Amino acid sequence: MEASTAAPSAERGDAEASSADGPRGGASRQRLGRRELSVVVVSVIVAGLCSIVYELLIGTVSSYFLGDSITQFSLTIGLFMAAMGLGSFLSRRVGERELELFVAAEVGLGILGGLCVPALFAVYAYTDLYAAAMIVFIVAVGTLTGLEIPLLVLVLRRHYPLRTNLSAVLSLDYLGALAATLLFPFLLLPTLGTFRSSAVVGLANLAVAGLVLKTFRARLAPRRVPLYVSAIVAGAMGLAALLLFSEELLKPWSDAIYEDRVVLVRQTPYQRIVMTRGGQDVRLFLNGNLQFSSVDEYRYHESLIHPAMELAPSRRHVLVLGGGDGLGVREILAHDGVEEVVLVDLDPAMTELARRHSALRELNRDAMRDGRVDVVHADAMSWLTDHPRRWDVIVADLPDPNDTSLARLYSREFYRLVRRRLARGGVFVTQATSPYFARDAFWCIEATLRDAGFEGTLPYHAYVPSFGDWGFVLAAPERALEAEDVRIDVPTRYLDADTVPRLFSFARDVRAPRDITPSTLDEPRVLRYYLSGWRHWD
Repeated sequence: MEASTAAPSAERGDAEASSADGPRGGASRQRLGRRELSVVVVSVIVAGLCSIVYELLIGTVSSYFLGDSITQFSLTIGLFMAAMGLGSFLSRRVGERELELFVAAEVGLGILGGLCVPALFAVYAYTDLYAAAMIVFIVAVGTLTGLEIPLLVLVLRRHYPLRTNLSAVLSLDYLGALAATLLFPFLLLPTLGTFRSSAVVGLANLAVAGLVLKTFRARLAPRRVPLYVSAIVAGAMGLAALLLFSEELLKPWSDAIYEDRVVLVRQTPYQRIVMTRGGQDVRLFLNGNLQFSSVDEYRYHESLIHPAMELAPSRRHVLVLGGGDGLGVREILAHDGVEEVVLVDLDPAMTELARRHSALRELNRDAMRDGRVDVVHADAMSWLTDHPRRWDVIVADLPDPNDTSLARLYSREFYRLVRRRLARGGVFVTQATSPYFARDAFWCIEATLRDAGFEGTLPYHAYVPSFGDWGFVLAAPERALEAEDVRIDVPTRYLDADTVPRLFSFARDVRAPRDITPSTLDEPRVLRYYLSGWRHWD
């Protein structure tokens, strides 16, 4: 009885689909078998996954090269969505060739998507056309992605009524998108990096094209099948070669980007770590931004650490936020009376390098292996929120506020949290970018500290040849800080009685401008000031 009622219902569904679509002939109008339907389901999921990963890859690489991740991801998402709309519009003209065009779209996505990161690396290294190349890849990949869903809906139009068909395809596509957002940060990026991930995902697109081609070969125009097979094989061989020779390809491109020989590359879930060596000069880059040069890093780290340590009545308990290379910890341990140093850094790979890599161990004098040092891997703001103990000295050796995730660590709310974690008489110090190259950002950091309730702030700067003029700000919650009280009583290479007073003197062209507004979580003004200042020098 149930079977007899089900059959007419299915026939009515077919009739609805047929009347909705209008009379069409051709082999592609045949109902799908169970195996063919399974292939379509897999294709929808994988297609959704691959497209989102390409979007994430282009946004990530652009953030590495151009900075300001919010801008790069906003542009990527906006252009990608607009291009998807264009692809959906173009799908109106497919006629009866939906299966064939779906195979062609997957081949195109596999090749273009698989090549997007290697091509962008090369364009950035050898030309000044990165922005144009980025837009071309986003629009091309987005347009082909926009074709996928309408084509698959057309493939299924004889199997389900339109409403069921469309909802099923969209649901599966969104499931693939969810898988992409989980795979990218937790598997692809940390294990393969951007370069190899693009090739692997490109191969996945080509695999879908091959699977559909094999499954539906009888429904395709015979004369075009060899062309698609050739394109799939050629694309797969090219992407496999990129995977196999990725190290050899990355080396000359990295050498073109970095002045010195690249000796280490690590991609972590948080950042791209690169170390270079030129003669005796070892340099560390995070996401393309120089963190230190071994020939002059002592100028930066002595200036960051020693004034705060000298102004603090007690130095027993010191907290370092960031500074996973251990160079700041090296300077802290030079002071008598230090009993405990807790270093909070987000990236375990960075602190592990500081503990194990011979060049870093030599530079930090094995500070990260000292029994007084405890390393914690956590976000600085979250860790401060969860650990309400007090510290004699707190050091913020964090990257510049060049995106919103970092700008929040220069906000009024963050500094209020720091103030509550200082012991009586405690001192806080933060690196504060360049008062020359990003003057407004530097003075915004000082203004934000005052706005957060620090009674005494003391801005200063030092000349570090690798960076130029670099700024710092000292702050105390309950007392004014005086430059005359800074006396260096530990062995140093840079700071001495003659040098220290000059740290606190600012020339007219780097003094505080008027109308600098503090930065908050809701309005990260320091990011706007920073990007505006550095854009002038790029």
